[in-house]
Amino acid sequence: MDCPGILKKFYPEDSLALKVLIDHSRQVAELALVVAKNQGLDEKSCRFVYEAAWLHDVGIGQTWLPQIGCLGKEPYIRHGVIGHEMLADLGLAEHALVCERHVGVGISCKDIVEGRLPLPMRDMTPQTIEERIVAYADKFFSKTSNINGIAKTPEKAAAELSRISPQSAATFLKWHQEFCPHPNSNLFSNQG
Repeated sequence: MDCPGILKKFYPEDSLALKVLIDHSRQVAELALVVAKNQGLDEKSCRFVYEAAWLHDVGIGQTWLPQIGCLGKEPYIRHGVIGHEMLADLGLAEHALVCERHVGVGISCKDIVEGRLPLPMRDMTPQTIEERIVAYADKFFSKTSNINGIAKTPEKAAAELSRISPQSAATFLKWHQEFCPHPNSNLFSNQG
């Protein structure tokens, strides 16, 4: 699957949004693939994780985040459900679910109600290991402040999630234990 080609269908070739999206997606996909392989996922699952990680943020262009060239009308929190619609329209139903479920550490119906979020009332939390891997890998790379391509530390990613809620940070740290169980191991050294 030509994932960069799919992204290019939705963005002008020379746009800042496409550049940021491709840089971010590549970083997330490379890390997600390392995690998937470390977890012993089979070749088909690893390929899906890699593709889904490339496509997880396809919906950002329809949201308002001008510092990365996104000049749409929708609030940024909707980029997952927008991406879901875009990929579902292309017949990529499983990839579409990853779009919808990767935001934060996932968004529950309780989160939607309590936060009065402009989202459809449905559970949008990762349901499979593949979905968790993409959501996890995404937390290491910022689209707004990651100019040099260096990944955040797990502690920094958790601290940023704690601003959403202590539960979000706890979920991320649980995933970190699952995906990087040895304190001295370095997921990033295997990228390439």
